[in-house]
Amino acid sequence: MLIFRKFVLAGVLLIAGLFVVTSLPQSAEAAGYKVFRSADVVRVAHWDRLNMRRWPASRSRVVWSIPSHARNVWVKRCKIKRYGSDWCKVMWRGRVGWVNSRYLDIR
Repeated sequence: MLIFRKFVLAGVLLIAGLFVVTSLPQSAEAAGYKVFRSADVVRVAHWDRLNMRRWPASRSRVVWSIPSHARNVWVKRCKIKRYGSDWCKVMWRGRVGWVNSRYLDIR
């Protein structure tokens, strides 16, 4: 009976550990984002600009904007969201902010 309890406890701990690991936010590298690299702005109309925001949310305050033709935007890190769009923290001409990852072509 004692051996059976040990196996049950070990199984419960294994399942709990797997649940914790799978529920952790996915890293940017694991999701396919190459961080600490440069990127180009894409899918922005030639007359428009890409907004850099204070936080990774579309309702966040705009801190700067990047021209639609910008190259060599430095990607510092990316935040993978379970629901909604992924965001990347970028630096361009000394300014730092968050942009929606769909507008970046990371090299």
